[in-house]
Amino acid sequence: MSADTTAHVAAAGDTPQLPVSRVAGMERFAVAAQRHGALAVLLLGSAVAAMAFPAFATADNLAGIAIQSSTLMIVAVGMTFVIITGGIDLSVGSVFALGGVLAAWASQWGVLPAVLLPLVVCGGIGLLNGLVIAYAGLAPFIVTLASLLGARGLLLAVTDEGAATYLVPGESALLDLGRGTLFGLGWPVYLAVLLGAGAALLLQRSRYGQAVFAIGGNEEAAALMGLPVARVKVTTYLISGLLAGAAGVLNAARLGSGVTILGVGMELDAIAAVVIGGTLLTGGAGSVGGTFCGVLLLGVIQNVINQIGNLTSSVQSVVSGAFLAVVVVTQTYLSRARRLR
Repeated sequence: MSADTTAHVAAAGDTPQLPVSRVAGMERFAVAAQRHGALAVLLLGSAVAAMAFPAFATADNLAGIAIQSSTLMIVAVGMTFVIITGGIDLSVGSVFALGGVLAAWASQWGVLPAVLLPLVVCGGIGLLNGLVIAYAGLAPFIVTLASLLGARGLLLAVTDEGAATYLVPGESALLDLGRGTLFGLGWPVYLAVLLGAGAALLLQRSRYGQAVFAIGGNEEAAALMGLPVARVKVTTYLISGLLAGAAGVLNAARLGSGVTILGVGMELDAIAAVVIGGTLLTGGAGSVGGTFCGVLLLGVIQNVINQIGNLTSSVQSVVSGAFLAVVVVTQTYLSRARRLR
C-alpha cells in the first residue's frame, strides 16, 4: 500500500473534530446561558405578562411579588451554598416554620428574644446537620430528612401538637420589622437583598466561598489541596439553618403570629429556585444572583396564574415542576457543551 493511500485511510478513519473556534463559541454560549438564563427568562416572562395582563406591571402588584418572595429568597440563599458543595438540605421548610413559631412565642419578652431564640435553635439544627454530615460521613439527604422530622416534631411540642397559635403583641416592635415599608417595599424585601448581597460577597470574594466551589467540584481534590473540607461543610449547613430561621422570624413579624402549618414543601421550592437560577445539582457552580432570579421567576409564575383567575393553585405546581424539568435537562446539555474541549 502506498504512502498516499495509507495517509488517506488514516485520515478517513479519524474522528471528525469541530473547529476550535466553534467549540470555544459553544462553550462561551453554554457558560452564559447557565449563568444568566434565569435572568433572561425572568425579563422575557415579565414582559409577556405585562402585555397580557395590564394589572401585572402595576407598582402594587410588583411590590406584592417581591414581598411574597422575600422569605423564600432568604431560605434559597442558604440552599445555594449547600447545593454548590454537592449537598442538599431538606430541613429548611420545617426549620423555617419552627423559627416563626419561636419568634412569635418569645416576642412577649421583647424583640431581642424574639430574634435571638429562633436563630440559636435553628442555627443549632443546621450546625448539627453539618457535624453529622462532615464528621460521620452520612448522606446529606438522610441527615437533613431526619432534621426535617425532628424540627417539625419540636414545633408540635412547642405548640401543643399544633393546637396553640402564638400571636405577636400588637405593641411589639417586631411587627414594624415585618410590616414596615420604605418606598413602597416592605422591610423583608430590603433585608433579603441585604442578606443576599452579603452572601454573594462571601461566596465570590472569600476563601470560604472558593472552598465551597472547590468542594462541590471535586471533594477529594479539595482535600488533597489542603482545604478544610469538614469545617467548610459544617459552616455551610450552619448558614442554611440560620437563614431559614431568620426567614421564619421575618414571616412571623409580617403575619403577626407563628403559623404551624407553614413551611411544608418549602424545601422543594428552595431547591427548585436554586436549580432554575443556574446552580448545578451536582455542585461546583452557581450564584446567589441566579437564585434570586429563580425565586422571582417562581413568583411571577404564581402571580400570572392568579391573574388568569380561573386556574387552581395546583396548576402552579404543575407549571413549576415542568419548568424545573426543562431547566435540569437544559443544564445537562449545557454542561456537556462546556466539556467539549
